[in-house]
Amino acid sequence: MDTKDWQAIIFDFDGVIVESGDIKTQAFAELYRSYGEHIVAEVVRYHRQNGGMSRYQKFRYFQQHLLSKPPLTIAEEHMLDQRFSELVIEAVIASQAVAGAEMLLQKAAARIPLFVASGTPENELRTIVKRRGLSPYFTEVRGSPLSKQTLIADILASYALIPERVLMIGDAMADYHGATLNRTAFLGRVRPGDENPFPEHVKIVPDLCSLTT
Repeated sequence: MDTKDWQAIIFDFDGVIVESGDIKTQAFAELYRSYGEHIVAEVVRYHRQNGGMSRYQKFRYFQQHLLSKPPLTIAEEHMLDQRFSELVIEAVIASQAVAGAEMLLQKAAARIPLFVASGTPENELRTIVKRRGLSPYFTEVRGSPLSKQTLIADILASYALIPERVLMIGDAMADYHGATLNRTAFLGRVRPGDENPFPEHVKIVPDLCSLTT
C-alpha cells in the first residue's frame, strides 16, 4: 500500500501512532476501582469493546448501566475527565511509537496532508501531539467531543478531499464505521496478539512498517 495512492491520510492516534491502548485501559480501571473488582472488569470489557469512543460517552454509560446512578452532572463529568487526564497524559507522551509510525509520518507528510481524528479530547490530544514533536506532520489534529464519523466528515469537507482517495487508519470499529459512513478507504491496525475486531474483508497490518517502503 503506497502513500502515493492517496490524496490524504487520516490517522486514529491511540494504538495507531502510539502504543497507548493499555495506558487508557489501566486509567479506566483505576477510576472505578473503588466500586469493586466486578465493576472494574465490566468497565475494562466495555472500554476494550468500544475503542475509538470518547471517554465522555463511556463515563455516561458506566454511570447509568453499571453504577445505576443518576446522570452525571457537568461538574462530575469534568472531575472524571480531569482525573483521567492526570492518569494518562504523561504516560501517553512517554509511550512507545507504533513501529513504522514516525517514518510513515515523515515520508507521507512531504507529499500529502495528514490528519488525526481521535476519541481523545481535542485540547489534550493537541498537547500530546505537540509534546511528542509530531505537530509539524499534521495539517489538523481533531478529537472529541465530536464523533469519529463527524470528525472525518469535517476533514473531508474542509479540505475538499475526495473520500475514495482518502485512507483512514484505525484500530477500532469506531474508526472503521467512521470511514465506511464517509466512503473513505480503511486500513486496520491490529497489535500482534490482540483479537481482530474487524470484518474478514478488512485489510489489517500489525504495525505501519509496510506503509513506509
